[in-house]
Amino acid sequence: MNHTPPDTLTVIDSGGGPDRGQINPPGTGTFGFVVLLLSLAVLFFSTMLGYAYVRWNAPEWPPPDMPPLPRTLWLSTLLIIVSSVTVQHAVRAVRRDDAGGLRTALVATWILGALFLIIQTMNYMSLASSNLTAKTNLYGFTFYMLTFLHALHVIGGLIPLAIVIRRAFQGRYSSFYHPGVRYQAMYWHFLDLIWLFIFVVLMLGS
Repeated sequence: MNHTPPDTLTVIDSGGGPDRGQINPPGTGTFGFVVLLLSLAVLFFSTMLGYAYVRWNAPEWPPPDMPPLPRTLWLSTLLIIVSSVTVQHAVRAVRRDDAGGLRTALVATWILGALFLIIQTMNYMSLASSNLTAKTNLYGFTFYMLTFLHALHVIGGLIPLAIVIRRAFQGRYSSFYHPGVRYQAMYWHFLDLIWLFIFVVLMLGS
C-alpha cells in the first residue's frame, strides 16, 4: 500500500497571502506521522528480512549466469542522499523565513526524486535486457520487490511534495507555520534511510 505524507492546513480564516487565523501549534500531528513512518519501517524491514531468508537458504546466490547489479544503483543512491540534503535545507530556509531558499530547495528535492525514479527505471530496463525480470527466479523477484516497493513510496512522496511546492510559491509557509515542509522532510529522510538499508542488503547479497 502506498502512503503519502500529510500536508493539512488547519486554519479558520486564510486570505490570499500567508495562512492567518487560528492554527495548530508546531509539533501538532507529529506523533501520528511518526507512527505512520514506524509502520512503514516495519513493512520495509520485513521485506528485507524475507530477502535475507531467501538469500541465506539458497544453495547459490546469485544463481549462475545472472547479470551483475547495475552500477547506476550507485547513482540512484547519490541522488537520494543529495535530495535528503536539499529537503533539510528547505527546513532551515523556512525557519529563517527565507522564501526564496525554501522554494529553491523544495524544487531541487522534487527534481532529484524524479531523477531517482528515472535512474531506477533505467536499472530495470538494463536488467530486463539481460533477461533478469521479476519472473526469472527468486533472485530477480526479490530485487524487483525491494526496489519497486521503495520506488512506489518515492512516487507517493513526490505527489504531496508538489503540493508543498505550490503552497510555498503562494507564500503559505512561515517560520511559525510550516507543517507541510516539516512532514515532507521527515518522510524524505525516511526514504533516504530505507534506501541505504536496501542498497547495502542488495550489494551484500550480490
